[in-house]
Amino acid sequence: MTAYYNENDPFAAQWLRNLISKNLIAPGDVDERSIADVQPDDLKGYTQCHFFAGIGGWSLAARLAGWDDERPLWTGSCPCQPFSVSGKREGFNDRRHLWPEFKRLIAERQPSVVFGEQSAAAASWLALVRSDLEAVGYAMGAIPMEAASAGAEHFRDRYWFVADYDNSEWRTDDPCRDVSVGQDARWQKEAGHSSERRPVFMEHASRFGWGEGWTEHEFRSRGFTAPVASFRGRQYVECPDGKWRALPPPRVRWLGNGIPARVDKLRGLGNAVDPRPAAEIIKAYMDAA
Repeated sequence: MTAYYNENDPFAAQWLRNLISKNLIAPGDVDERSIADVQPDDLKGYTQCHFFAGIGGWSLAARLAGWDDERPLWTGSCPCQPFSVSGKREGFNDRRHLWPEFKRLIAERQPSVVFGEQSAAAASWLALVRSDLEAVGYAMGAIPMEAASAGAEHFRDRYWFVADYDNSEWRTDDPCRDVSVGQDARWQKEAGHSSERRPVFMEHASRFGWGEGWTEHEFRSRGFTAPVASFRGRQYVECPDGKWRALPPPRVRWLGNGIPARVDKLRGLGNAVDPRPAAEIIKAYMDAA
């Protein structure tokens, strides 16, 4: 069986076809229509379906995790712009809030497992997704994790989730439960200003593979929501393990010049899923299931 890739950006769609032709991601068909135009019957015969497919990050992640191309799988990384701190944050009122369309297809086709991710600034979005998926019979789990935790050179802080239809006993049916997810949500809900909280542990961030020269603005513009505090002339970020780590000092960056289709390539990479943390999420699910 072949995979289905839904991606309405023509440049990214051709990028997917090129990757397929080189067998770098699962073989399949690329559909450039908006997800709003995709009907459930269009997906019959496909073992794997990747929505908002970008440049194939989820398919590559599945292979890195040891997930066979023939094993059923759905993925979808809905646009983060409505919730990202670098945008206008129009949230559910933004026309790019396309979760309802993705949910429509999930509810009709009922795939056995769905993976996805969203900006770590979108706790309210994730609460909606959990509620919607549990309402149609899925058990869902989520965790906030930055790409640097999986060896990347950048933060790219995201919520990662998995929804399972075959193991409904994992589902939480308590309607009164707190739908906040992960430590990040608790920080936003319970913690005071970061300056009121004492650093408990400090290490240099470069030890963990994070890019050099990051500033607080750069963290925020990429959706990173953890507290940042100043201490003795340096800035420190609080990480999910409770430790505070120093941000390296800013450095000069060089701009690319003369690169063919530079804007399209930057957009494709900027919207892409980093396959390294995605693979770790898939591996964790495989271990649990």
